[in-house]
Amino acid sequence: MIKRIVKLTFRKEEIENFKSIFRESKNKIVSNPGCHSVELLQSKKDKNIFFTYSIWTSEKDLDNYRHSDLFRNTWARTKVLFSEKPEAWTVESLGRVMG
Repeated sequence: MIKRIVKLTFRKEEIENFKSIFRESKNKIVSNPGCHSVELLQSKKDKNIFFTYSIWTSEKDLDNYRHSDLFRNTWARTKVLFSEKPEAWTVESLGRVMG
């Protein structure tokens, strides 16, 4: 399993537009082969900063999604809303403790 974290910073006036795009896309994203979940997080301090957190079976599954029409179309609608360049990390868990 891999996890994908993407930091997205939007112009304040575009926050609701982005939330709408995410609501429209989230079920389609998670229906991609190998996608186990996708979550949207918003910074408590800076309300224009968001993170997407998704869990994938493999990097191949993530790459297949990233080369799909769904990704291309969603990204085209999203990237025009940014105020800063997005940042992304693909990570794997080295251990987890739950209390």
